[in-house]
Amino acid sequence: MGSFSIWHWLVVLAVVLLLFGGKGKISSLMGDFGKGLKNFKQGMKSEDDEAAQANKSVADESGEQQDVNKTTNQTVKS
Repeated sequence: MGSFSIWHWLVVLAVVLLLFGGKGKISSLMGDFGKGLKNFKQGMKSEDDEAAQANKSVADESGEQQDVNKTTNQTVKS
């Protein structure tokens, strides 16, 4: 009772083939769904990379701005 019979496995195989195999509408739909997930993950990864790059450039610019402020303050004091 704990294991599946051959009929259960045949039904599972038929469902898997119906969804992912062959040339039917459902298989192409599932293939498109998989491609969509892959593109979504790539898009999320590229957004994270862009955000990290933007944070780095903001930090670099603020460091440059502090250098300019120090130079300006030194010339004003002189």
